[in-house]
Amino acid sequence: MPTDLVRTRRRLRTANACPEAVEDSTGECRRSRAAVESPRSRRGELIAARYRVMRRLGRGGMASVWLALDNQLARPVALKELATEGAALREARAASAVCHPGVVQVYGVFRDGGREWIVMEALSGMTLRRSLREGGPLPAAQVVPLGISLLQALETVHRAGLVHGDVKPGNVQILSTGSPVLIDFGLASEALWASPETPFVAGSPPYMAPEVIRSGVREGASDLFSLGASLYEAATGRRPFEGATPVETAEAVLHSDPEPALPGSAVGRVIEGLLVKDSRHRIRAVEAQTYLRESRARSFGRPPVRDAVAAGVSIGTRPHG
Repeated sequence: MPTDLVRTRRRLRTANACPEAVEDSTGECRRSRAAVESPRSRRGELIAARYRVMRRLGRGGMASVWLALDNQLARPVALKELATEGAALREARAASAVCHPGVVQVYGVFRDGGREWIVMEALSGMTLRRSLREGGPLPAAQVVPLGISLLQALETVHRAGLVHGDVKPGNVQILSTGSPVLIDFGLASEALWASPETPFVAGSPPYMAPEVIRSGVREGASDLFSLGASLYEAATGRRPFEGATPVETAEAVLHSDPEPALPGSAVGRVIEGLLVKDSRHRIRAVEAQTYLRESRARSFGRPPVRDAVAAGVSIGTRPHG
């Protein structure tokens, strides 16, 4: 058996550290534990004598997210209910260390009913993953500003000394304004947090960088690879790397090259640069933004944009869901 396959089987753990989840070939978690899900609907429930639950927004391997009304401040919020001890504070600290309109805002963290909770801003719109499922791939004219905005957000994350660690369409919220916001900092951590001896790697194989699969070590360039895989899916409607099992998907990441996305276009070349397997030769965020801005400037016949507003990032109060 090839060395890479042996190492991958030993190290690979998918679906956001959901150890007993049933995983499909994409590495997404199909919930199988009652502990992961709330035991009942929380609609109408008052949490921490302050937050009135309105409805469920979503749920994943180790958390449920609820839309609630903050009775003290009379505003809607998103409550993330976590099943893992200590996870709430780690995630909240990571997200709150970043101040950028393309990153979800965290308001606080608390413990109630034996569970840990994160209080976040309530966002309008839907995830990029859902958008692609319902509407199909995006035209290049939309992929370009999407890429610019997410590159800017990731630059801010990396300048804070963090790595998001789980960039994928399911963790990108597309607001009703069209602006993208990075969500779910559950795997965020300091760069180079893992050691080669770490026995497993948490994440979603179709979007994991080769160096993460091989060694477990995450760095800023690893987020850029994940962004490249996400933009590829946004542009084509399909993932660049797929397999019948999570391990086969990881092997495809390591050894296969996907068909070009939007061949001959600037955004296609940027995606190709982001998906370079050797992180030392992967295109950097600044370079990628430059190519995308120049591409958009040529399309609209104007000079390249250089600020967040012109790049399609919504500044100020965001509409909530």
